[in-house]
Amino acid sequence: MSVILSRHRGMPAQDGAGVKLTRIVNQPSLRYQDPFLMLDEFRSDNPNDYIAGFPPHPHRGFVTLTYMLAGRMEHKDSNGNTGVVEAGGAQWMKAARGIIHAEMPKQEDGLMWGFQLWINLPAKRKLEAADWADHPQEKLPVIHFERAEVRLVAGELAGQKGPIKQDEQKFFMADLRLQPTAKLELASQRQETRLAYVYQGEVSINGQLVPRGELVRLNAQDDLTLVSGSSESGVIVLAGNPIGEPIAQYGPFVMNTQAEIEQAIRDYQAGKLAS
Repeated sequence: MSVILSRHRGMPAQDGAGVKLTRIVNQPSLRYQDPFLMLDEFRSDNPNDYIAGFPPHPHRGFVTLTYMLAGRMEHKDSNGNTGVVEAGGAQWMKAARGIIHAEMPKQEDGLMWGFQLWINLPAKRKLEAADWADHPQEKLPVIHFERAEVRLVAGELAGQKGPIKQDEQKFFMADLRLQPTAKLELASQRQETRLAYVYQGEVSINGQLVPRGELVRLNAQDDLTLVSGSSESGVIVLAGNPIGEPIAQYGPFVMNTQAEIEQAIRDYQAGKLAS
C-alpha cells in the first residue's frame, strides 16, 4: 500500500473578526481526522488580513494548539491567563468544560504565519477543568540531522519529548525543516491517524512529490523518507490514535451529542460556561 492514502489542498476561509486563513482539516474535501478536528494555517504580510484578530469567544470540549512560524499573537482568557506566542513557540489550551479567550495580534505590520490545531477530548475528559500553558521556542526540543532538523511540539523522537501531551491518543506533532535537496527519514510510531502538511517548498514523500499547501494522509505502518526540492522546505507532521466516539459540533463547542451542544449554548448564554 502506498504511504500516501490521499492528498488534499486547503480552502480559503475567514474566522474571528475576519482573519483570512486556509482551512486544511474540517473542510469539504477533508473532514475530521480523529482525534484532529481542525487545522488552519494563517499566513499574510498584509495587516488587513489579520489585524482584527480573534476577539473573546467561547470553547468547550476539546484542546486548541497554536504554533507560530512568524509574528506574535497574544492570548488572554477567562481564567486570567495571558501570554504572547512568538515564532517557534506554541500555546496549548484545554477548553474542556469551558473557557472564553481572545487571540489578538501583537504587531501592526509584518508577516503573521502560524497554525491552529483543534484536538478532540474523549467524553470522560470533556468536562474537566480548563487549563492553559505557554511553550516558548526554547522549550521545544530541536533534533538535528544531516542538513535537516525536527522541532518537536508533542510526542517523542530520538530520546526527546515535546512539551505538549495527550497521551491517550499518542499525540505527535513536529515541524520538519529541510535544507535544499536534504533527505530525512522518520520512523512511523504506528498511530492510526497520520498527516503531513507541506508549508514551504516542495518535498518528495516516499517518492511522491508534494508541493507547498498540500496535506497528505499517511499509512500508519510505513516509515517516511522525505527529500526536499531545490529550496528550503518545511513540513508539519501530525499523528494520533483515534478516540472513536461520536462528534457533535456547533461552532466552538465540540461534544458527543446534540443535547450536550444545546447545554453548552445554554451555559454560555447564562454566563456559566467558564464557571
